[in-house]
Amino acid sequence: MEDKKTVALNPSAATDGGQPLIKNITIIAENPAEGNPYTENPLEDIEKRLREWEQMQSPDYLHMVGMEELMDQTFPVKKPVIDGLLYKGTYLFAGAPKIGKSFLVLQMAYAVSTGQAIWNYQVHRGAVLYLALEDQYRRLQERMARMFGVDGHGDLMLAVAAKQLGQGLEKQMEYFLRRFPQAQMIVIDTLQKIREAAGDRYSYASDYEIIGQLKTFADHHNICILIVHHTRKQPSEDSFEMISGTTGLLGCADGAFLLHKEKRTDHRAILDIVGRDQPDQRLRLLRNEENLTWTLEGADCELWKEPPDPLLEQVARLVTLEQPVWKGSAAELLQKLGVETNPSGLVKRLNVRAGQLQNSFGIEYKNVRDRTGSHITFTLQLQRM
Repeated sequence: MEDKKTVALNPSAATDGGQPLIKNITIIAENPAEGNPYTENPLEDIEKRLREWEQMQSPDYLHMVGMEELMDQTFPVKKPVIDGLLYKGTYLFAGAPKIGKSFLVLQMAYAVSTGQAIWNYQVHRGAVLYLALEDQYRRLQERMARMFGVDGHGDLMLAVAAKQLGQGLEKQMEYFLRRFPQAQMIVIDTLQKIREAAGDRYSYASDYEIIGQLKTFADHHNICILIVHHTRKQPSEDSFEMISGTTGLLGCADGAFLLHKEKRTDHRAILDIVGRDQPDQRLRLLRNEENLTWTLEGADCELWKEPPDPLLEQVARLVTLEQPVWKGSAAELLQKLGVETNPSGLVKRLNVRAGQLQNSFGIEYKNVRDRTGSHITFTLQLQRM
């Protein structure tokens, strides 16, 4: 009796280099429920998947997707932690020593843990772990009492000691996430405390690797990791080149905040922000010397806002509190909306705009495609209302 083998098509998985002889094969498509096209002939499906599997056994295999296939995919939405300011992923927060960056990061962490808006930015509440690795609990107590008062509320957890990355820190962060499944953010203050010493200088490769490890963790657990770091003394035309270390740090991170002053004794500061998921910004801040918090005086440019999409507005009128869930085929949706396109074009537009639909209207979009076509579900996220 011949043994049946099951092969999972995962392009990122390493192959053994050899091609085993398999008589009976069950092919499991990658993400079969989201955007994988099927032909009308099941035999052609099997033959196509078998050819793909055989190609993957080559040591020269390179996984590629065409534009048509790419547009058929629906990707997870990258949700904000603070709207327009901070998103899930890995971010640097840099500034000169004793400039007040830890106070500002703590203020952001407190806002997320309590759900209170910070400046003009809406916050999505969730637990926060603050690794204050250059501090003491006594100093943290005094600082937080002065900043927020003594009636603590929210899920802001503090620690003044942790292991290094690659030597147990990941397990400690996972312990926090198990205790607080709705966690939004982990703050590491500072980067130097969780990386191994490598003499006086670090290479581009080591800088990129350290942020890459944290980014992998953040992406896997769908949280934000905010890393406090220092700047160097040498000025630069590009302020972000002042971040201590090589460009590997910023190159791997999802974004960065840079806090700087014209004079160290000045109560005013500039906060420059760059990132993959939010527009570049320059905010003018004023420090309240009584409670040590930062207030927003203004911004040097108005935030760019994505223009309204009539298609998404039509979907928002379709999915309401009275009808929080809508299910149907692409053809049925097309008829319901009266949009001048074809079912395939409608699905591709929704695939691309799924993030804006969720972030702007609180509507989750799912598209399950099989041999009979696309089966679309819109769900209104009532917790946002």
